[in-house]
Amino acid sequence: MLCSRTVALCSRSAATRTSSRGMHTVASRNVVRQHNAFTSPIVLKRGYAVGDKHIVKVPGMGDSISEGRVQEWLVEIGGQVNAHDTIASLETEKVAQPVNAPVAGTITKYLAEIGDDVRVGADLFEMVEGEAVTKTPEPKKAKAAKAEPAKAATPAATTPAATPAAATSAPRATPTPAPAAPVQKGSRNERREKMSKMRLKIAERLKDSQNTAAMLTTFNEIDMENIINLRNKYKEAFEKKHGVKLGFMSAFVKAASAALADFPAVNAVIDGTDIVYRDFHDISVAVAAPNGLVVPVLRNVEDMSFADIEKTIGAFGAKAKDGSLALEDMKGGTFTVSNGGVYGSMMGTPIINPPQSAILGMHGTTKRAVVVGNEIKIRPVMYVALTYDHRIIDGREAVLFLRKIKAVIEDPQILLLDL
Repeated sequence: MLCSRTVALCSRSAATRTSSRGMHTVASRNVVRQHNAFTSPIVLKRGYAVGDKHIVKVPGMGDSISEGRVQEWLVEIGGQVNAHDTIASLETEKVAQPVNAPVAGTITKYLAEIGDDVRVGADLFEMVEGEAVTKTPEPKKAKAAKAEPAKAATPAATTPAATPAAATSAPRATPTPAPAAPVQKGSRNERREKMSKMRLKIAERLKDSQNTAAMLTTFNEIDMENIINLRNKYKEAFEKKHGVKLGFMSAFVKAASAALADFPAVNAVIDGTDIVYRDFHDISVAVAAPNGLVVPVLRNVEDMSFADIEKTIGAFGAKAKDGSLALEDMKGGTFTVSNGGVYGSMMGTPIINPPQSAILGMHGTTKRAVVVGNEIKIRPVMYVALTYDHRIIDGREAVLFLRKIKAVIEDPQILLLDL
């Protein structure tokens, strides 16, 4: 009887042990499954699914641009974006090129640092498609603070007192003062900065222009009184009708177009052993931008009115300030007008913008004593300069070209009568 009870108890204990082992195995499997589910660095919130991984490459930036420099990352890693949101800005030799997200999702990795030069087609950043993808923060490892052992106080060394005899017999040595070092006034610091892509390209093109063209500059002066009076008389009516202010650039651009029509060699360009003459007048205007000087192009100026020119120049100036000028805005150009007078320039020799053959430089207007008829009068005078490629433009043509501009500005009715 006792043996049968013992056997039953033993059987019950074995069953209990077997059941507990089974429960422990199931629990262990669940722990392993939970652990495997969270080993990936990217987790999902409830209600969403993981999308495809995208590696976004550096986009094409024009026929002549093969690389750019990472200027700014506009979205942090882990940030969620919509399709076509701007993620990065690339600095090129002409304009800032935005890089947009191809789909909605989350930015997971940068593949280039700010300041890196990246070629067209290179991998730029990674993203995962989907709204709720976030990056799991990595656990921070606690660093044990190492307590420095307290330093034992060192008793001060005791020195025997000097005897009176020794004190009287040993004379004291008088220290010789060191000469004072000269005090350097002013800062001697210096800093080194990487040249921007635009500045590098400007330097390269201007040096190529000097090395290629046989540049020569001719000068003249223009009495600005009539064009100033014309502007003052009609500026309010002009702005009221066209919604833009009347400036002097429109007058000089139209005068340049009239001179280009009379002297087509100034509008031409050398191509190998040929001369290419253009019947259209695409005039580049120099505009100051935060990163350097840009030259957007006014196309077919011969068909534009004063209002069209002023509106287009104003739009180019606004784009240059906010960095939204496109490469198409600066392509081409058959002639350039540069206005250094807005900065107070009195005289200068502009450099040709290749592959063009000439450039007109405007300067500041200053009151000067001039001879009008047989009298000396005070008139507002502007010095103008024409730099031209002597390989294609003769001196006679250059001088007459500049005289044509002078005549049109001093007597604007020439444009009205098409003289």
